[in-house]
Amino acid sequence: MSAGATGVGSLPGGDAREAAKTATGSFEDFPYLPELPSRGPGADMIGRSIGLLVDMYGHVEPSGWRISDRPGRDTRRARSWLGEDLDALEEFTQGYTGRLKIQAVGPWTLAAALELHGGEAMLQDAGACRDLAGSLAEGLREHVADVRKRIPGADVVLQLDEPSLTAVLLGRVRSASGYRTYRAVDRQVVEGTLREVFAVHDGEVIVHSCAPEVPFGLLRRAGATGVSFDFSLLTEREDDAIGEAVEGGTKLFAGVVPGTDGPLSDPGGSVMGVRKLWRRLGLAPGTLSESVVVTPSCGLAGASPAYARAAQAHCVRAARSLADNPE
Repeated sequence: MSAGATGVGSLPGGDAREAAKTATGSFEDFPYLPELPSRGPGADMIGRSIGLLVDMYGHVEPSGWRISDRPGRDTRRARSWLGEDLDALEEFTQGYTGRLKIQAVGPWTLAAALELHGGEAMLQDAGACRDLAGSLAEGLREHVADVRKRIPGADVVLQLDEPSLTAVLLGRVRSASGYRTYRAVDRQVVEGTLREVFAVHDGEVIVHSCAPEVPFGLLRRAGATGVSFDFSLLTEREDDAIGEAVEGGTKLFAGVVPGTDGPLSDPGGSVMGVRKLWRRLGLAPGTLSESVVVTPSCGLAGASPAYARAAQAHCVRAARSLADNPE
């Protein structure tokens, strides 16, 4: 059984067909729907997820995305690009059966990024956060159904990007002025909202964050089946939480390959840290390939196209090394 490898989400460039070809060609056993943020507003991760919302809209202001009363040009553009990306993915996955990953921004990172009419983040308004989570859940349900219709053999894996989650929990999200921070949101409220959003999908739900201090325990309790993270940011403080997660059946999507251009080590070297972690936790080496999926440390939008292709191929080789030599 191979450890498996997949991408995180974003790729450089603006050509949907080229991106779909790379994502499906690099990861024949676990392709994903690429995102191409360099196309501009609406292709960025926040804009793309605003395009998924039901009965809620956004438009671009100089400060970022702001809530709108009706769908405007920016929302339409986001939806149109997503449609283009899905068409391209459908073309390159004819007859495919197996796991296929799609990504969207989770409710808390969206609430921290999306502005209310007055310019403050939705995060400061508990009612607005609830409405946003409900709208996102509905949109994700429709999105998953659309992907299943287009690629009937796909076992859809839903990834929710939550890079701001830790900042939301610790009260570190800055206000519009930048001079103060929003109050920390109660952990139970955060967990409950995530649980409701995860519940829309009956398959695997993984949460991705390339920020430090990922709350593994909270995500597991909320029902995430996997956690995707930048492996280089782990500290031994997280050992217990990771050990518990793995023993509870949570998959680790270990971001071990740098997301921006640089020299790549040998594939075995890239997963050395994962093997060490397993030894430190006293876990059986044989469980490595079932529990770990190898990915880049974050999206590859900031990389050159050549490096992005090389990094993805490297993830596949590193996963093979992990499966062949777990010790």
